[in-house]
Amino acid sequence: MNTLTALAWSDRLLTGVPEIDEQHRILVHTLNEAASKLGHDPSLELLESITQDLLSYALYHFETEEALMLEYGYVADDDAHQRHLEEHRVFSAQVVGIRTDLKSGILIAPQQLLDFLNKWLAGHIMHTDQRLAAFILARRQGR
Repeated sequence: MNTLTALAWSDRLLTGVPEIDEQHRILVHTLNEAASKLGHDPSLELLESITQDLLSYALYHFETEEALMLEYGYVADDDAHQRHLEEHRVFSAQVVGIRTDLKSGILIAPQQLLDFLNKWLAGHIMHTDQRLAAFILARRQGR
């Protein structure tokens, strides 16, 4: 049995936007469950299942963020908005690429997959999502 690196939830991952924070908690929890499962069974079937589940939830989460962008007028900050959308699209394409490789029999090492997912999620939350959250929170406070 392998112990795979998980992403620890901490307050530094909080954005202050409750609906975004709740979904981020779910994503971190899902990644940690994946780490636990892959430590016991790094099979192709499990890798396919985990990447499908994560991609599905990530797309749902991206839809939530993008709806908030529209609701609060974040599209007016076109540069930050476009960069944020691009990060979502690139991440989705990377996970689809991993899934395509898996279907072709090209395995990814479980720790490599988790490192990619953990690094991407933490980086996205701490930079891109924090910027969006600050904008939303300012709008919610009437600024």
